[in-house]
Amino acid sequence: MSAPAVNSPAKGSQAAIYLHIPFCRTKCLYCSFNSHAGREGEIAGYLAALNSHIRRLAGHPWCRRQTFFSLYIGGGTPTICAAELLSRLISNCLASFSFSPDPEITVESNPNTLSPAKLQALRQAGANRLSIGVQSFSPAQLQRLGRSHTAEDASLSFAMAREAGFANINLDLMYGLPAQTAEGWQQTLETAISLAPEHFSLYELMVEERTPLAALVADGQYQLPSEDQVADMEIVTAGLLAGRGYERYEISNYARPGFVCRHNINYWQNRSWLGLGAGAVGSLAGTKVTNVADPQVYVQRMSSNEEPYSDMECLCRPALFRETMIMGLRMLAGVSINELEERFQLSPVAYYGQTLQTLLDQGLIVRDDGFLRLSSQALPIANQVLAQLV
Repeated sequence: MSAPAVNSPAKGSQAAIYLHIPFCRTKCLYCSFNSHAGREGEIAGYLAALNSHIRRLAGHPWCRRQTFFSLYIGGGTPTICAAELLSRLISNCLASFSFSPDPEITVESNPNTLSPAKLQALRQAGANRLSIGVQSFSPAQLQRLGRSHTAEDASLSFAMAREAGFANINLDLMYGLPAQTAEGWQQTLETAISLAPEHFSLYELMVEERTPLAALVADGQYQLPSEDQVADMEIVTAGLLAGRGYERYEISNYARPGFVCRHNINYWQNRSWLGLGAGAVGSLAGTKVTNVADPQVYVQRMSSNEEPYSDMECLCRPALFRETMIMGLRMLAGVSINELEERFQLSPVAYYGQTLQTLLDQGLIVRDDGFLRLSSQALPIANQVLAQLV
């Protein structure tokens, strides 16, 4: 069966914007992201600095040449912020930059940080896509992960979002959790499907170094499922979602027709996006720009009229080509050979030579209709396959 076609949402002078809110109510045991718990008192000052950053960059020549088609507010937990402050952030961004008609405006959330009033305020400010970090509908698993919400909170938050007018909702779920079975994962997924969201992001749990979860696993207090058990969970996923009208368009993402995440496609196609906020990373025509990670340092830099950047890297053409190849192969549609050649004046067939030919011979990568894509047998071992193309 051929892979689903995915139209590019961002070519030419179009780009996306990412805003990072690095605050949470609690820090989950598995989390290695730039997020901080117990620092709610810093939120108002941080958002003031972020609004200042928006206004400053809106006048930059590169930004003035762009038409932005997507705004994504991630974290952390953006909805930990007061509704008024978060709405003002969205309004400021929409007023400061040039956006295309009907842009995709996503806000990440956790179930216990949502209320009808906050959701209505977000809709009125222009947010039209909500991503809810549910992770599991199993009370035992939520406790093991250190989540601060219940399964009931998740279902209630979804209902409230629908009532507020959100017609595009994503649910984040995780599998491969400690002591989880394929049957347990199926129960969570069936509960999630019964809510009928438009989009799913389904991630296998990764044990990151220097997290509390890593220590619990190392001490033997938590037992992770075996590779075969995780494979069984992936079989469950494919069977359930395909039968309910969800199309897998990226390794970890499934959507109903018309509801693929435009912001993330832009990322996987290695196009340009602006990253604002502490620890945010932007990519401006191949130049990677990283902001300082500490929210307090970020606020200090902005209040002193200094630049908030901690690192800049201009990738050479072959490095940008490789990155685009690897990221693009995460999508089931794969990468267009002609488009790669036009963007980088490099042919993947010639560049990778025998390495690519071996992957083709092994049936791990398929070439058809001018595209290169991972085969169905390669999807469960995608990281190992893509590592050969770095």
